[in-house]
Amino acid sequence: MVGNQDPEMLQEYDFSKGVRGKYAERAAEGTNIVKLDDDVAVVFPDAKSVNDALRSLARIIQEREAQRQSSEST
Repeated sequence: MVGNQDPEMLQEYDFSKGVRGKYAERAAEGTNIVKLDDDVAVVFPDAKSVNDALRSLARIIQEREAQRQSSEST
């Protein structure tokens, strides 16, 4: 951005040896990045806590679905 500098980019940053897209293929293959809202990030500060909570929720959903299906078949 010549003449229209990004205010977050400091002049000290040196990208002269950077490689565009170096990790793009790897990221596209297996990365799923999710931005948590600030209030949620306070409760779930890292990937482990988020994954643990989602696994617990998934178990509850699966159990309720199984209960619903068994009550419909009787």
